[in-house]
Amino acid sequence: MFCYQCSQTARGTGCTVRGVCGKQPTVARLQDNLLFAIKGISAYLYHARELGYTDPEVDGFLERGFYSTLTNVNQDANEFVKMAVEAGNMNIKTMQLLKKAHIETYGEPEPTEVSTGTKKGHAIVATGHSLKALYELLKQTEGTGINVYTHSELLPAHGYPEFKKFDHLVGQLGGPWFDQRTTFTKYPVAALATSNCALIPTDAYKERMFTSGVAQLPGVQHIEGYDFTPLIEKAKSLPELEEEPGEKVFTTGFGASTVLALAPKIKELVEAGKIRRFFVVGGCDSPLQKATYYREFVKNLPEDTVVLTLACGKYRFNDLVLGDIEGIPRLIDLGQCNDAIVGIDIVAALSELFGLEINELPLTFVLSWMEQKAVAILWSLLALGIKGIYLGPIVPAWVNEDILNVLVENYDIKTLGDPVEDIKTIMG
Repeated sequence: MFCYQCSQTARGTGCTVRGVCGKQPTVARLQDNLLFAIKGISAYLYHARELGYTDPEVDGFLERGFYSTLTNVNQDANEFVKMAVEAGNMNIKTMQLLKKAHIETYGEPEPTEVSTGTKKGHAIVATGHSLKALYELLKQTEGTGINVYTHSELLPAHGYPEFKKFDHLVGQLGGPWFDQRTTFTKYPVAALATSNCALIPTDAYKERMFTSGVAQLPGVQHIEGYDFTPLIEKAKSLPELEEEPGEKVFTTGFGASTVLALAPKIKELVEAGKIRRFFVVGGCDSPLQKATYYREFVKNLPEDTVVLTLACGKYRFNDLVLGDIEGIPRLIDLGQCNDAIVGIDIVAALSELFGLEINELPLTFVLSWMEQKAVAILWSLLALGIKGIYLGPIVPAWVNEDILNVLVENYDIKTLGDPVEDIKTIMG
């Protein structure tokens, strides 16, 4: 544990074994867990509020959750486990709210192919999660001759009908959040960070980097509201990109309605033994070498399996051509990390379709987690009673032996091993 909430902390720096107040290390880590989940919920709620949507029940939980972590207010480890599950349920409500906001504002996503090359002309690349910021940018750059590209978690924007109306939304540059320095250095473009996952820029592109919303970086110009004039003027002053076809094509935009429209065919193929298992493979991507696990895992899956993916974890394998099973794509990109609710809706629909409990379905979750939103989504899945989830690439440092035991004993959480051996175990 590490707690430095008060002036009593050990040696004036922080309690690391147990609290001077008597707080146990597992309680401290469960408090951290709750705060991580709350941060994730807050991220989704922020983007919903951008579009005018909110939920007073979620607001009330956030207040209670924050207050529960203050010094000596709540030191009951069992209560914090209950609150973690409650946080999972609140996160589901928040993701539902955000998905409602996105669909009612921008339409229901549609499967869309997205090129990764460049078009001739001045350019802006936008990264982060804010569809609102990207939409306002597209409106303001219409007719200017500036092409707009997405990066990382904004890839799914290409699937929304309202975004398809902009001919100058031309493609995707780069992949996950951590390739910003490489991608933004390579292309002479103006860059906009709209949310978390924004890296401190190098001198190579710092003067053409901008932030908006909650994102701010030292020495980088911040845009208040949604007036992107400085960003647009910077893009006009930079050299034009050349026409350069990309080697990869990403397919995104599989909303719940699109997938569920295939339900009769999916049932037919499962009952005929042509689809043997579904996998949800996704989450936060990580620059760690161990994250190569996910590409090897997907590459080695049998051809009678289907992969649902989401969040930036998909960049480990979303360039793979897996084909289809009689018209059902083997790789289905559900969107951003907040679109985990789409995966949850699909899983619930499959449960109803086959008349089985979720844990009886031919379905396995293989998730990568790194930051707070991943914790919120994990507890959402656990709140639904989903068991047997595989987690990696490493167990976060805040999970001590006591917490891991709770996750294993109550939810059958599994840690990743060798991808080929894990597939053999899962497939039986």
